[in-house]
Amino acid sequence: MLVAPFSSLSIARNAGRLRFLLPASAARVARLAMSTAPQAAAAVSVEYAKSGRSTCKGCSGAIASGALRLGASTPDPRGFDATKWYHVACFPSDASHPLGPVESINGFDSIKEADREELHELVKNCDNKLHKTVNPLDEPSPKKVKTHMSSSMKGVSEKASVLVEYAKSGRSTCKGCSENIAKGVLRLGASAHDPRGYDSTKWYHVACFPTSSYPIFPVEKLKGFDSIKNSDREKLLELGENYKRDGNAADQSSEPSLKEEMVDSTGISKEGVQNNLEEVKLSAGNNRIHPVISFSVSDTNKDYKGATLPTHWRAFETVIFCEQEDGLHASAKIAAFDFDGCLAKTSVRIIGADKWSLQYKSIPKKLQSLYNDGYKLVIFTNESNIDRWKNKRQEAVDSKVGRLDNFIECVKVPIQVFIACGLGQGKGTPDDPYRKPNPGMWWLMAQHFNSGIEIDMEKSFYVGDAAGRENDHSDADIKFAEAIGLKFCVPEEYFGS
Repeated sequence: MLVAPFSSLSIARNAGRLRFLLPASAARVARLAMSTAPQAAAAVSVEYAKSGRSTCKGCSGAIASGALRLGASTPDPRGFDATKWYHVACFPSDASHPLGPVESINGFDSIKEADREELHELVKNCDNKLHKTVNPLDEPSPKKVKTHMSSSMKGVSEKASVLVEYAKSGRSTCKGCSENIAKGVLRLGASAHDPRGYDSTKWYHVACFPTSSYPIFPVEKLKGFDSIKNSDREKLLELGENYKRDGNAADQSSEPSLKEEMVDSTGISKEGVQNNLEEVKLSAGNNRIHPVISFSVSDTNKDYKGATLPTHWRAFETVIFCEQEDGLHASAKIAAFDFDGCLAKTSVRIIGADKWSLQYKSIPKKLQSLYNDGYKLVIFTNESNIDRWKNKRQEAVDSKVGRLDNFIECVKVPIQVFIACGLGQGKGTPDDPYRKPNPGMWWLMAQHFNSGIEIDMEKSFYVGDAAGRENDHSDADIKFAEAIGLKFCVPEEYFGS
């Protein structure tokens, strides 16, 4: 279940309330005890995050629902045990947070075998660091380190190592393009010693890996090279040859094959994208083929193919969108939703602005909470009837737009809305690039309706009911999220019954 993480402001306010519940003298005693008492070793536990509300105390990033996390519990002077949660890679394994033996960690028996192995490896690395006394005088000086670096490795620690593997889950994020690395995808990791006492690994898509910064060659010596498929070994060998030839980047002659490979993986047509959507040249730090949408206010209309729109609505190509209302702010965090069957109960057989009801009672409270936590709320919805009903187009527009306006009024929170009116691919009909599962509406929002703010894909998500299950009408919503790289959730899990 996806739930927005607490904001730092709300945490600070809660902390303030707790402190002022104590009498002045008691508060002083508590502060004195915290500052003078020796810190007891924390009790460590491991589990899969029950929600997405927790924040890692190491990197300050959200811990996704279902992600493996480690908790350090210590007695609080106020009379309860306080638990600080961490990503496994961010856990501060020192004397105050003892990890070994790993089998004694609370919850160890309840996690998957692969995750147990990950903890064993973490404990092994921690033990090596904790039992080794490092003499600063034994460390090589900057000049000495520099003499051991090749010209292509300036500024990179000689202790950095690179490994290659297939992603064990979909939780990792590429440090080059900031997008998720899908489970099973070949990835490269740059591992270096972290001052907090463990080895930290930064993961990258192969196409995003900064070859000028890390010792990747010869690729045959990479850790894990022998365990990958022959076809993937050949790709890495080709990457190495291109790097040697060009000095610091892959040769452009290899771009078409890599580009086709990425196009195939994202499902975007090789023939190009219609209606002002063009493929962006694949470059380092961009593993997806992002469509570029040419947009100008002069391209918008106050009506859609003869149907008049309300004053605060506009049309662009085959999309009807709601103009920004007061209180709607651009944000790096996007909470996106489908409308029919997700936020509202509607019927395709009945039209009318008032012919709808809330899908779940918790929806207003959930949306208000997201807005208060800094999320921008966006609705992406298909409505092909607006195009299909040529003789009743005005009725179709009034019904859909009216329902959305009334919904926003009901939940009392600003929401940005995009309606895809085009038809799906059929006999003699091209597939509309804005109609879900195609991601055109998302890119229109991201490129032209978010004030230029880059979207944080780790903290953003999409909720929709069309997930391709047995009783679902389609898989358009889950495919839409996959095409973008968004976390996906069905409404019954997010809003509850």
